[in-house]
Amino acid sequence: MSESPEFTSPARPNEPRFPDGPRPDPAGSHFERRIRSFQPRRSRVTTAQADALERLWPKWGLDIDGQRVLDLPGMFPGVERIVLEIGFGMGEATAQMAAEDPTTGILAVDVHTPGQGNLLNLADRNGLTNVRVANGDAIILLRSMLPDDCLDGLRVYFPDPWPKKRHNKRRLIQPEFLSLVAGPLKPGALVHCATDWEDYAEQMLEVLTAHPDYVNTIPDGGYAPRPEFRPLTRFEGKGLDKSHVVHDLLFTRR
Repeated sequence: MSESPEFTSPARPNEPRFPDGPRPDPAGSHFERRIRSFQPRRSRVTTAQADALERLWPKWGLDIDGQRVLDLPGMFPGVERIVLEIGFGMGEATAQMAAEDPTTGILAVDVHTPGQGNLLNLADRNGLTNVRVANGDAIILLRSMLPDDCLDGLRVYFPDPWPKKRHNKRRLIQPEFLSLVAGPLKPGALVHCATDWEDYAEQMLEVLTAHPDYVNTIPDGGYAPRPEFRPLTRFEGKGLDKSHVVHDLLFTRR
């Protein structure tokens, strides 16, 4: 199917654009309005992405509503490990990692509807059965929908850097977030972050190093080389074009 046509929905802001697809605000009023680390975007959706959302969301998608605890083994039958990826953009890197390691299930979270549709489309086209797409706030997912010791890893690649100093409090990698995610992570689970913003990399390294639940895999306590399993992402390419230096951080859950 051609990627060029664009899908324009007549739906109002609080109405779903796809009757069987992701909901605009899945958690509704069940949770407090807090400072969020993401900026919801309502972008145009291509015909292929819209088709994937309509066909595949009931099978491979879920809304983060905070109203139930997920059965991850039931969602990912036959895999050896399950990792959580927060913020996957358009999903190309996620699909590549899923294809190269079918024994790992990836629960991929984002709020960007075109990216959700694109990742579902890539999974369908490439016969990937080890990807599930979650729509909504990852904090609610971690706090209310994941049991303890259910994840073998966490991936946060190129999160919004919120570069203005007054917005730094919106950055995802903070001590409170690390304490929250420590519960669902199994002992020894790998926490992998990457960013091309120097001061955000420094903040990540500082808070991860200081947190009692995590240990740096690098003996000297610094940044890690990019592991082979992490492909170059679209955002990384943009950063490299601007001469940004990319930093990977690899920590394990104690």
